[in-house]
Amino acid sequence: MKIIDLTDAGAQPMVDIELGLTCVFNGIIYNYRELREELRAAGYRFASTSDTEVVLKAYHRWGTAFVEKFLGMFAVVVVERGTGRVVVARDRLGIKPVYVSRGPGRVRIASSLPALVRAGGVDTSIDPVALHHYLSFHSVVPAPRTILAGVGKLPPATVRTYEADGRESDHVYWTPVHERRADLAGLSPRDWQDAVLDSLRTAVRRRMVADVPVGVLLSGGLDSSLIVGLLAEEGQRDLATFSIGFEAVGGREGDEFAYSDVIAEHFGTDHHRLLVPTADVHAGLDGAIGAMSEPMVSHDCVAFYLLSQQVSQHVKVVQSGQGADEVLAGYDWYPPLDGVPVDRAVDAYASVFVDRPHAELAGILTERWLTTEDVSRAFVADHFARPGADTTLDRALRLDSTIMLVDDPVKRVDNMTMAWGLEARVPFLDHEFVELVAAVPPELKLAQGGKGVLKEAARAVIPAHVIDRPKGYFPVPAIIHLEGEYLASVAQALRAPEAKERGLFRTDYAERLLADPNTHRTTLGSNQLWQVGLLELWLQRHGIR
Repeated sequence: MKIIDLTDAGAQPMVDIELGLTCVFNGIIYNYRELREELRAAGYRFASTSDTEVVLKAYHRWGTAFVEKFLGMFAVVVVERGTGRVVVARDRLGIKPVYVSRGPGRVRIASSLPALVRAGGVDTSIDPVALHHYLSFHSVVPAPRTILAGVGKLPPATVRTYEADGRESDHVYWTPVHERRADLAGLSPRDWQDAVLDSLRTAVRRRMVADVPVGVLLSGGLDSSLIVGLLAEEGQRDLATFSIGFEAVGGREGDEFAYSDVIAEHFGTDHHRLLVPTADVHAGLDGAIGAMSEPMVSHDCVAFYLLSQQVSQHVKVVQSGQGADEVLAGYDWYPPLDGVPVDRAVDAYASVFVDRPHAELAGILTERWLTTEDVSRAFVADHFARPGADTTLDRALRLDSTIMLVDDPVKRVDNMTMAWGLEARVPFLDHEFVELVAAVPPELKLAQGGKGVLKEAARAVIPAHVIDRPKGYFPVPAIIHLEGEYLASVAQALRAPEAKERGLFRTDYAERLLADPNTHRTTLGSNQLWQVGLLELWLQRHGIR
């Protein structure tokens, strides 16, 4: 898929014979033009207008520090042909994925876990620690682990170097600081609103860089609506916007067109509504599971998959509102953490976020898959103990924005859009914006039910009743409320010979869920049957035994 430099000059893998380098690059460097001019002034010659060539020459100029020059989302592999050294880098917020498997005398790197499995020679047994995370830590498996023992992933904001003799080393080049900064001391609430809006405006402007049209995934919520408003301020005309909705099931509404229509009309966008019949959702389920680089429980994976299918027929690049809730305290589990002493931070976070206590896993998993230690709680405790976060809320936001966000909302959007050759850009995860909002006082984030500082800032850009509406989600009622063919698919997966051979879940637990499919929920309301069923659906879909 070409977004920058549509000619063959930007083709990959890019080989620079003169510099002795080969580069493969996934993503976009928003400041590539400025960097190209800086490199040209230093004597480098360019054969293309692509950002890939900028990445390659930036590595030659600055070595592994090249990533610190980039504004963007990226996964990069550079090979030094003379030394045999291989350098792999991932963007600061982990927007672009990097999966790795090692074997005798080799390293394989891919953008998707199933690609490595298909290449063969991979240990496809389940990692018990990762399984614990999947069932406890809201279905998130933090890097460097994946659900499979033989595949890892490069953590965000990390540069890994493989030497020719097999040695490897990691360097973490960025960490957001969730503390009050001296250079921002004394700012009034209005000052903070102005600073947040100005930074977001810059982030949106950066993400307009492309040699093809850029659209917006418009849910009708605050975040995507504000992106539309800021693009309109930048003078973008005939902006293509896209919204998706589903039929109501089990009393649950499946669309928010009433809000997205308001924004589309207010800014005069070229708006596209997609209403998906319940029957078509099931047809998209297999495709969505096939597009998942790892098991992802969120029901809106199917929504993004089906939406991306339609959007890709109109544009190749979209901006999306992912990340705002994690960096600006928009979820309902953040207010209970306000004012909690830091010595009780782990307990408080676990009570509102962790899917189930460690003790419950003995009634869910068969004995061979149980870990003696509560490894998910230990992971949270270790992360919370690191310096650089003032309060319990700051520690939760740091964990969610650098771990949960990476391996849940951002990953699902990247997987589902890229399945259809669609590039999704996320201005709320501009690293300079994230650095700024990490310093915003907690009370300004929590105001007005969450994201208060953003809501106040947005009043200068979008209609107030879109800002003050109840918080919505991306509903797919047919999966939230399992029945019919959806329930049958889950039952078939859990009762399949492969599932019995794997023996992850106790039979009595699985059958209890199947007998009462919509009652058993996790702490945050996820359907337990869908959580365990999705894991088996994913493993079987990708031929993992």
